[in-house]
Amino acid sequence: MKRTLFVTTLSMICSACSLMPDSQQVKRPDVSGSQSLQNSVGFQQQFRPIMGSTSLQHHQKNQSEKDINFYVRALMQDLVSNLQYVNNTTPVAVGSFTLLDSDYTKTNILGNQLAESVMHEMHKLGIPVIDFKTTGAIRVTEQGDFIFSRDYTELSGDMPIRYVMGGTMVKQQNGYLVNARIVGIESKAVVGTGQILLPQQVCKNILISPEQKPAATIALN
Repeated sequence: MKRTLFVTTLSMICSACSLMPDSQQVKRPDVSGSQSLQNSVGFQQQFRPIMGSTSLQHHQKNQSEKDINFYVRALMQDLVSNLQYVNNTTPVAVGSFTLLDSDYTKTNILGNQLAESVMHEMHKLGIPVIDFKTTGAIRVTEQGDFIFSRDYTELSGDMPIRYVMGGTMVKQQNGYLVNARIVGIESKAVVGTGQILLPQQVCKNILISPEQKPAATIALN
């Protein structure tokens, strides 16, 4: 009877361990368990005042002066306030923000620009960012010299990515509601979330294509 109880208890412990975020699993080579959590708490304490002061400075801007970077900073401030396990030793990859009413395979230039801006803000915070779109060579053409690619056959499949950041966008009457989250790439555990509303004018400035822009009026003498 005691043997049966011991086996059952051990099985429950193993099941619980399998649900832990990536940073708590023994196979993580960098940090583990409570040390990882302490690092993430220290990370928040270190950078929260910086983001707070940055947000205060930018809130003094006029509405017309606020671009997408202003709102991405606010998004990252919201996310860092509840972020766990991610710190300056855990590499993160950032994906395009997808349209919520799609099958998660569709985005637009706004979703791609959000990813670019998030990478910038994340790097400023000291979080190591993996740019998986970087190829192993420079492709020289008549149109320019390129180091990035969206062709997966040109990219490496072996990268030290621990966490991924992405999100969704849903169009509303007054703009786009953006939901962001950081997820453990192996555990699929959500370790941080953020939300922001991008005003219609900010989205319009990015979404408008050259073909949609009004043609210049030429006065004929």
